[in-house]
Amino acid sequence: MSIAGSGGRVQPARPGDPSRIGPYRIIGRLGSGGMGTVHAGLAADGLRVAVKVIHPAQAEDPEFRARFRREVQLSARVQGPCLVPLLAADPEAVAPWLATAYAPGPTLNQHLAEHGPLGGGTLYAFATGTAQALASIHEAGVAHRDVKPQNVILTPAGPRVLDFGIARAADGTSVTRTGVMTGTPGWISPEYYRTSTAGPQGDMFAWGALVAYAATGRLPFGTGAPDAVAFRVMAGDPDLDGVPEELREILRRALAKDPSDRMTAVSAAEECSLLLASQATQVLSGGGGLEPTRVGELLTAEWNIPTLDDPTWHAPAPPSRRRAMTTVLVAAAVFGGIAGGVLAFPTSGNSSGEDTTTAGRTTVGRTTAYPATGANGTAQRSEAAEPGGATESPVDPRRARVPADPLAGVPNPAFTRAGDESQPTSDEWSTSTVASTSEEKGVEKAIREQMTSMLATKDMDFMEPKVTFNRRAQTVMVTGGPISQIPEDHQEVFRRAGEMAACTALAHRLKGNPTTWPYGRFSVSWKLFDGDTEVSILGFGEATDGCYAEIAGQWQGDESGMATAEIPSSDRDEIRVADATDKAVIAAWNARIAEGHGLEPFATNDAIALGFDPVEKAAYVWARDPDGALMGRAQRANFQDAVSKTVCRSLTAEYNSNKTWNYTRWSVAVYEGNSRTPELIGSGECIR
Repeated sequence: MSIAGSGGRVQPARPGDPSRIGPYRIIGRLGSGGMGTVHAGLAADGLRVAVKVIHPAQAEDPEFRARFRREVQLSARVQGPCLVPLLAADPEAVAPWLATAYAPGPTLNQHLAEHGPLGGGTLYAFATGTAQALASIHEAGVAHRDVKPQNVILTPAGPRVLDFGIARAADGTSVTRTGVMTGTPGWISPEYYRTSTAGPQGDMFAWGALVAYAATGRLPFGTGAPDAVAFRVMAGDPDLDGVPEELREILRRALAKDPSDRMTAVSAAEECSLLLASQATQVLSGGGGLEPTRVGELLTAEWNIPTLDDPTWHAPAPPSRRRAMTTVLVAAAVFGGIAGGVLAFPTSGNSSGEDTTTAGRTTVGRTTAYPATGANGTAQRSEAAEPGGATESPVDPRRARVPADPLAGVPNPAFTRAGDESQPTSDEWSTSTVASTSEEKGVEKAIREQMTSMLATKDMDFMEPKVTFNRRAQTVMVTGGPISQIPEDHQEVFRRAGEMAACTALAHRLKGNPTTWPYGRFSVSWKLFDGDTEVSILGFGEATDGCYAEIAGQWQGDESGMATAEIPSSDRDEIRVADATDKAVIAAWNARIAEGHGLEPFATNDAIALGFDPVEKAAYVWARDPDGALMGRAQRANFQDAVSKTVCRSLTAEYNSNKTWNYTRWSVAVYEGNSRTPELIGSGECIR
């Protein structure tokens, strides 16, 4: 199902259709399909949006919901020309939905049926724009996997590639049903038929077929039974009769049987842009490619698609008090997010022909659910005398601990605001500047690299931090955004990662240059919109606050770490270790039941889950106990003991075989009954 709708016309709403979805007022329908319904919506500022709502039957399927989360994640990565930007989504709603900017116009199929093939400058603009869109997709590390005429909209401003319903990361991570072929016959590459390999090269094969179809109105490998089409794709030559000669050679290279012989999307966009410029009788100097802005101008100038008039869209007048609304949104974001956890996504430029100003993103990795709530409350420590307490662990000489406070013994550092608990102000943030000295640049690099490493395991590296310095305030500012609406748990991970990275970097710098380094405070902030002069301060502190404080053998997990661990991971090593350890914990528990300890089995295998907190480098294991079978002291002690021994074996084995593995801590939690707040019952370290 395409999110763009059909031909730019809004159909009347039907009985039972919602009046609002997230922040959008629903005014009608744009279409429907096997996945769900696409509604026409209006944002508060009059922005036209297309809102895809998943059918209830699909939403109840955990595997389908996992694929939908992945669709949101992958779509959020991609921004660029000739793409339809994802604006907002709520994959955890009872009826999951996502919203994009509205792309008015027919699909390529619809246009060809009514007007015939594209020609002249419009054809070259189509080839250039769709290749640029794929180049942006591939640059984000994503393969589209469903390039076909139904997924290209011919808007008055140019072609728009859309629908990442079966997209996957180019590194191979995905959530798809085993044994089910994805894609549409006639638009599937030879290697996918042979080995189920789908990547950027497969997208380029489909692009070659797409442009040939746009130029001729014929499918380059014909029609008929799927197996007959598959045979022609794998062994036959494409039908390119009628394609302009200068474009034909480009398409032949895109349609090569061997993926290694195909051109990249970037090369295709460059070569097609030269044809577009030639069509526009532009004189090129030096034989080189065109600047992106120049390509965009040529594409718009040569694009000749009728403008659609849709009188059923009635946008309200734009609000006149944007700053007042921004203030309200800042407060709302601080106290738990906006519109019930709706996620908003950034757009770079206007890739749909509409006014787009909202920003933000989210991602998901594993198929486990988001945590029900953010952290609130105090983690409970297990009693030292209770059976099944923290297991004594070996000391690893490779992991020598730093002192509890790196600044211990440093006399009179240049930093003079030690102990100042005043919160950094917006003025201090707005007057901070980018790194200018080599020392500042070194700290900026250290903070960015450490945060990126932490965030990447949760597919949150889109939250790229900006590091600035205010010498007068002696404060380093770490800023995220502009993203107006993200889940509270994502914001919490950004805060924790920023505080740890900034505290670590500043402590090292103060330790090495006590009399010449002025920065000892840090602030982690979030801004909603580009151009804002105010931010929401998520957290602040100073490098002497003990970001390094570690008491051997006494590390304790907490609910912030638990909330971070519950966010699905995108790291393949973490996913592999988590899956294997989940099974090992269940096996260990069942073995104890067989030994006659009077324990109860878990109701389902998914009652046990494991996740990772990259900030504290800890693995969290939690059990859901709706019937209270684990709540007795003996049951808890047995569960904690089974987890600690099993998890430590897994973490230590991975640590010994994987040089990049840093997780050597563990914590155990239980969700009792229908509680949305975990109770932590034990923590420990496998290697000290």
